[in-house]
Amino acid sequence: FLALVNFIQPHFDSLTAAKDRFLRRASQIPGLVRPDISPKVNKPELTIVYHRDRAEDLGVSVRDVGATLETMLGGRRVNTFTRQNKLYDVVVRMSPGDRATPADISELYVRGRGGELINIDQVADVVEGVGPSSLNHHNRVRSFSLSASLSPGFVLGEAIDSLDIIAAEVLPSGSSTALAGESREYRDSGNALLFAFILALIVTYMVLAAQFESLVHPFTVLMAVPLAVTGALVTLQIAGSTLNVYSQIGLILLIGLSTKNSILLVEFANQLKARGKDTIDAVQEAGRIRLRPILMTAISTVAASTPIALGISAGSESRIPLGLVIVGGIAMSTVLTLFLVPVVFVLLDALHARLSRPVRTALEPAAEAQ
Repeated sequence: FLALVNFIQPHFDSLTAAKDRFLRRASQIPGLVRPDISPKVNKPELTIVYHRDRAEDLGVSVRDVGATLETMLGGRRVNTFTRQNKLYDVVVRMSPGDRATPADISELYVRGRGGELINIDQVADVVEGVGPSSLNHHNRVRSFSLSASLSPGFVLGEAIDSLDIIAAEVLPSGSSTALAGESREYRDSGNALLFAFILALIVTYMVLAAQFESLVHPFTVLMAVPLAVTGALVTLQIAGSTLNVYSQIGLILLIGLSTKNSILLVEFANQLKARGKDTIDAVQEAGRIRLRPILMTAISTVAASTPIALGISAGSESRIPLGLVIVGGIAMSTVLTLFLVPVVFVLLDALHARLSRPVRTALEPAAEAQ
């Protein structure tokens, strides 16, 4: 895995001073391996510092000094000529031997206001230093990028949260961070899958409400979903896996896979109640009769997902969390559903019966006596 974070700050000097502190703090995170910031400020460079007041006294414009340095050191195309039907450029520039050291700049002259030659040393100084090898930009603002590998068992989401905390403490005011690469995909997909999970719960409730023609029984059926999610998370923790895109997709699949056991119990219990049985007797008989199909479907689902959880096929390492979520979620929800769903069914049925009972007012007994 690779975590990429762009640190954005319009003032380059402030960002350069803060990036070293940030790298030291990031190196202290146990789960980050070989954190590195790019670009590095280690490339030798020469900075020309103009003395504008002195240049104005001597009648030398800063533009002339810059044009002279650009022409003599970098080169400037001033003309072209043709030879043997080929076009050649005429470039004015000092020879390599005359521009090999910073001291060679002192050999350059510019003309002053009166036409006299003035040495560049009189109006500008050359300062040796270091600078970045390249200038990175994010949304047209100067930025640095932090990259690091993750140690086994360290979750990408935890690494991003740790870096966000360090960025808030270390980076100067006015800075901002932006994820890139796999980190951005993880956060974007996490938000999308959370919305899909909530939407799946709502759609499942609406379908169950239409099938049962009740607003109470869908809650009983959906009680299996928290059990399945708990079993999936416990399985991921035991196996040392992470909550990634594949495991989150598995959590969405559990909504449909885990509710089938509750549907078998609740649907058959309603049929028995319609035949005149008591609620507790109907639930007990439904559990006894529906036990076999519940176990059959659960065992078949777990058996089909076991190869994915074991990762025995080629290139299946990324799909292992998906298999672990299904196996652990179905196993725990199947065992606990047989105990929890009947209890919830009895409680909600009694509550529904109490709320549905007509309310007798104080005038009704007097009317009956008359």
